[in-house]
Amino acid sequence: MPMNDKRSPLRLGFDAKRAFQNAAGLGNYSRFVLNALREHAPNLDLLAYAPRRRDELFPNFPANLIKTPQTFPYQQLPALWRSYGLVSDLKRDNVQLYHGLSNELPSGLAAAGIRSVVTIHDLIFERFPHLYPWLDRQFYRAKTKAACVQADVIVTVSQQTKNDLVDFYKIDPQRIQVVYQDCQPVFQKKIAASEILKVQEKYGLAPSEAYILCVGTIEERKNQLRLVEALAQIPQKNVTLVVVGRATAYAQRVKQRIGELGLEARVKLLHQVPSHDLPALYQGAKVVAYVSLFEGFGIPVVEALHSGVAVLAATGSCLEEAGGAGALYVNPLDSEKMAFHLDQLLEDEPLRHQLIDAGKKHVQEFSAEKIAGQLTEIYERMLC
Repeated sequence: MPMNDKRSPLRLGFDAKRAFQNAAGLGNYSRFVLNALREHAPNLDLLAYAPRRRDELFPNFPANLIKTPQTFPYQQLPALWRSYGLVSDLKRDNVQLYHGLSNELPSGLAAAGIRSVVTIHDLIFERFPHLYPWLDRQFYRAKTKAACVQADVIVTVSQQTKNDLVDFYKIDPQRIQVVYQDCQPVFQKKIAASEILKVQEKYGLAPSEAYILCVGTIEERKNQLRLVEALAQIPQKNVTLVVVGRATAYAQRVKQRIGELGLEARVKLLHQVPSHDLPALYQGAKVVAYVSLFEGFGIPVVEALHSGVAVLAATGSCLEEAGGAGALYVNPLDSEKMAFHLDQLLEDEPLRHQLIDAGKKHVQEFSAEKIAGQLTEIYERMLC
């Protein structure tokens, strides 16, 4: 619903901690939402509240819209400000509604007469508790439950996360709105062939080398070990698997399996790839594989669709929402079927083009303009 220009602007506050502190993940989501609303909902009056700032992560956001702790105790204890001291600043700034962009809200919003929205990204810690330390699980659970109880409206980035909130926490589904997200605009720009070749050379990829790209932290949930096992079963032996992501202890298991299968020359594990190299790596790939056991949304799938690359993704969580008709899907526990579909995508050029065309249509569902409109409608409905 478009904003009515005759009305006074709605004054909104946003949790911008991640926007100014996290290079990926929740940081990307926060920057995406703030940019989308600034561009496509100009009649909203936005303020971004951040305990600390790394301006290089969000250089184009106007400094006059950023609010940080002003008093000495909270400057020294920014986490305390974000949880307990922020509400007084919101009242001072005449904020009508506060949107917590990363699973949490400060205490006291309702008592201060400030409406609230919280975005919940996933409940992976509930579905896969063995992947998280006990204390972390308790903290995530308490924070998420408290935010859901306090919020007037809950936003989830997938239907899967909405279902999980209903299943695990018995949240009324009427209180939950699904609003998707897009990736960073850089993935939507065509990279020159010369630049793609330069980036490939930087990472030891030959100009004519066909490769499967997998982007994501190298951890058990991302399932790269089975992807390596699938590579060993592909009939083509001149295809490389390029895995880009931060290494965890799980990476040692992946390396060990690579050695056992004799794939040292066919798998590249790249751990410190700057974000500006990723679009070229995507656009130079033959296939993108993202076969996680579980995700809250699956931004690498969306990045691949924008990059014009065929995708193999996993069933069982939300990746079918992210990929739509632009991907093939496989049980993430079945490396044999994974190999079959990868071989299909590598060999069948018409199939690849069919998926690429379908993917370009599907990602329009995640456009900044559309998502800004959906969020604006939620805010207006709450305040007007």
